[in-house]
Amino acid sequence: MKQARDRLIVGLDVPDLATASAVVSELGDTVSFYKIGYQLAFAGGLDFARDLVKDGKQVFLDLKLLDIDNTVAKGVESVLGIGASMLTLHAYPKAMRAAVEAARGTDLCLLGVTVLTSMDAEDLREAGYDIDPQALVLRRAEQARQAGMGGIVCSAAEAGHVRDIVGPDLAVVTPGIRPVGFDHGDQKRVMTPSDALRSGATHLVVGRPIVKAADRKAAAQAVLNDMQA
Repeated sequence: MKQARDRLIVGLDVPDLATASAVVSELGDTVSFYKIGYQLAFAGGLDFARDLVKDGKQVFLDLKLLDIDNTVAKGVESVLGIGASMLTLHAYPKAMRAAVEAARGTDLCLLGVTVLTSMDAEDLREAGYDIDPQALVLRRAEQARQAGMGGIVCSAAEAGHVRDIVGPDLAVVTPGIRPVGFDHGDQKRVMTPSDALRSGATHLVVGRPIVKAADRKAAAQAVLNDMQA
């Protein structure tokens, strides 16, 4: 079970530190890896990330950096002081190259966000992209590999194709994971935990199915059981 435990990332998509602390406390040793995104980051979540690291947990900062090269590099340098294990940025080549240079020689795994799992072909067309989601994911995966990134964030539906491009060593992190019977919510490209691993994912991000559960620990254990299977 330890292998599955190291690959499950629980998304702390909650509004305040009190709720985040309650989730972590309830999950206890069942979960060792947490994601902190915008919602919690802007409510004291960066200091909370430091506390999690001090307590022996791993932290995935899902901040999706994108800016001019110097700003991205300086942002990465600041993140290094937190002790996070993973950091996301949008998979634009110049931004990725700047981030890789700033993190060189450290253990920080930089992840390129390809196409958000809440977006489909119609959403991309509205945003001005004349390309289907899978083709754009694969293009950005190749650019991330060339830039020297540590991994890719993509939907589990594209994980197998991404793995073919990035090779065996890069992380493939898949959000949009939904256990059997759980509502998809605003996610449009989803997969069950076991199917995501079979498709080539190395880490699964699971938020609402665990955080919103009446019994969070049991929900997390159910996901781990499915992963282990």
